[in-house]
Amino acid sequence: MAASVFDSPLYAQLFPTGEAGRLFSDTAAIRAMLLVEGALAKVQGNLGVIPEVSAAAIHRATMEIQVDPGAIAAATGENGVSVPGLVAAFRDEMKAPEHAQFVHWGATSQDIIDTGLMLRLRQALLLAEKDLRDIIAALGNEARAHAHLPMVARTYGQQATPTSWGAVLAQFGMPLIDALAALEPLRASTLWVSLSGAAGTSSALGPSSSETRAALADALGLIDPKRSWHTDRTPVLRIADWQGQVMAALGHMAQTLIGLTATETAEITLGASGASSTMPQKQNPVRPSAMLALVHQFTGLRSTLQTAAVHQHQRDGAAWFAEWMAVPQMTLALAASLQHARALAGGITPQPVQMHAALESNLGLIHAERLSFALADLMPRPDAQATSKALCLEARAKQTPLKSLAMSDYPALPEDTFDPASGMGQAPALALAFADAAEAL
Repeated sequence: MAASVFDSPLYAQLFPTGEAGRLFSDTAAIRAMLLVEGALAKVQGNLGVIPEVSAAAIHRATMEIQVDPGAIAAATGENGVSVPGLVAAFRDEMKAPEHAQFVHWGATSQDIIDTGLMLRLRQALLLAEKDLRDIIAALGNEARAHAHLPMVARTYGQQATPTSWGAVLAQFGMPLIDALAALEPLRASTLWVSLSGAAGTSSALGPSSSETRAALADALGLIDPKRSWHTDRTPVLRIADWQGQVMAALGHMAQTLIGLTATETAEITLGASGASSTMPQKQNPVRPSAMLALVHQFTGLRSTLQTAAVHQHQRDGAAWFAEWMAVPQMTLALAASLQHARALAGGITPQPVQMHAALESNLGLIHAERLSFALADLMPRPDAQATSKALCLEARAKQTPLKSLAMSDYPALPEDTFDPASGMGQAPALALAFADAAEAL
């Protein structure tokens, strides 16, 4: 297989990245860096740092010239960064040395690479936002439709109390709404321009370095941090934290869907499911499995990114290189997970018969908590708890439904004590509240 599933034609449909995949190619990286170089020249021309005519020529050329990644590979290997080779190739392609000499004036490689990365991450966040909105909308519609459909809630993998399928969908969707709300503050605190020069002191940028950085930020639609962040990787870490928040929510969704499609459970179907090469009866939960695999990959890379955030002195090649390896893979892992979640969100079909059977199974012990509170109307609460536990033990020992034993001993119990539809608590309300919140986005 290919070194990365995201670059593999064979696995392109198992780990689809959508439009985000185009943001993390060599060509996209070079295009982003040239965009930064062009904007830098333009603002420096406006501020009189470089000749305005040269600035205009450079800016125009960055829109027209394309640099082949392979052509600067040797220089990148030698220099450890792509910018020196990129600048040299660009100057050569300009065929105007009197103007080309002002390309990259006062900047350093990290300024260009980091700013180019932020341009691409900004677009990745926009794409993620669109996917999140689609997923939330689909989950909201389904939650409203199934707000009152009873099913088993499980804790530690065991039956707990009744809930509703709509409430389960709300559990999938509410963290995604929270993540969506966090996007604007995230953008304001992370999408920074970088322009601080070789050692972060702006020494080669001249007396108008602060004005240049602010103007560059404005030209590119980024935030001016008003300082160097060469060794402060907080913006990248914050984006990774947000990505991790979404991945955790998607991982919960995937884990739960895998559990609910198990043969012994079969409380949902996922539409198109995967086939086995040898077992014709199987319908594998491929999309949730791919989502969960991507969560595992992301989690490992998140550790790498945290380690890569520890720099030495004023710039650190090794730490920076490690960041390059992690960030694209993490961003594409999220993109692929969102693609799967979007495909799943509107196509999960609950199986009410199986859900009802699960509620009726296990001797009706799922109603034990409600029984203990109903008994508390007839006796002190501690006694009610002890009695309820004793009835559960008796039900297991005699293999007799809990309802039969409890109603025989305590005929005054309300009949709906053992009705799943009456025992869902706030589950329907939670489902409808999520549906309303999703609709309001």
